[in-house]
Amino acid sequence: MTPERLASQVKARALELGFDTVGITDLAPPPHADSLARWLEAGMDGTMAYMRRQASRRIEPATIALGTHCAVIVTKNHYQADPHPHPGTGRVAKYARGLDYHRALEPALRALADHLRALGAQIARWYVDHGPVPERELAQRAGLGWIGKNTMLIDPHRGSHLFLASVLTDLDLALDDPFEADRCGSCVRCLEACPTGAFPDARVLDSRRCISYLTIEHRGEIDPALQHLMEDWVFGCDICQDVCPWNVKFATEDRGELLENDPTMASLDLRELATISDEGFDRRYGHTALERPGAVGIRRNATIAMHNTSTEEAPWPTSRTP
Repeated sequence: MTPERLASQVKARALELGFDTVGITDLAPPPHADSLARWLEAGMDGTMAYMRRQASRRIEPATIALGTHCAVIVTKNHYQADPHPHPGTGRVAKYARGLDYHRALEPALRALADHLRALGAQIARWYVDHGPVPERELAQRAGLGWIGKNTMLIDPHRGSHLFLASVLTDLDLALDDPFEADRCGSCVRCLEACPTGAFPDARVLDSRRCISYLTIEHRGEIDPALQHLMEDWVFGCDICQDVCPWNVKFATEDRGELLENDPTMASLDLRELATISDEGFDRRYGHTALERPGAVGIRRNATIAMHNTSTEEAPWPTSRTP
């Protein structure tokens, strides 16, 4: 079977499994590898030590799964409309409202990998936002969109509220043309909207100031100078995406069955979160992405949000900090 025919079958199967778009690219080094080195040298990875451990493989994707030379990149829209603000509640980023996306996408990715093996692949290893895969760079090279000034991949038909996942393989597949256009133009709404000033330049994110990083990846106390800028976010942040004209115009709610969304998680009771027990947290949120910062991190975030949104003095968590 020709590489073109194989690629066609792989794409058809990916769409059949519920993914929105699919593209194929090679595993050559990304053209912006030097940007990662400068980013790490500036310490913008914060406490994410895994970024340094993975750096060499991120700039040499062919070393991630030895023997592979193609990447099948898929996207899945996770946009959800936001409810009207309600006093005493904290916001959760759109992608985290429901079953943890790693778990939600796993069955479809396994099935896609199985399909590649059925077509003759000896290696078909899948990843969804884990491992050292430079997914946004590969997605752009696979023709699925461009990387916006807020560092997010933007699909011209759906916006940037997307999950990215990949299957690395040794199967000889026809490659797609890269998405060459930069359709951000002169727009800087995403950069200007960030309340913490996390973008020192276009397409450069200083994680140490990013609300998503602070509420999810950062361990321990958050700099008091940043706490009052975090507004009412308890997990993640959507601000730089919500103001993007491509999302304003094209983002629509997903109607498929691949994701298990829970709209009730869009805004959560802050007082309840600030005092939730470890056991109670595990029961209620152990299956969601909120598991990443854990009960201790969520209690910290909720307490900060309470201070930011109320004139009442909020109790600080009694549990030890992460």
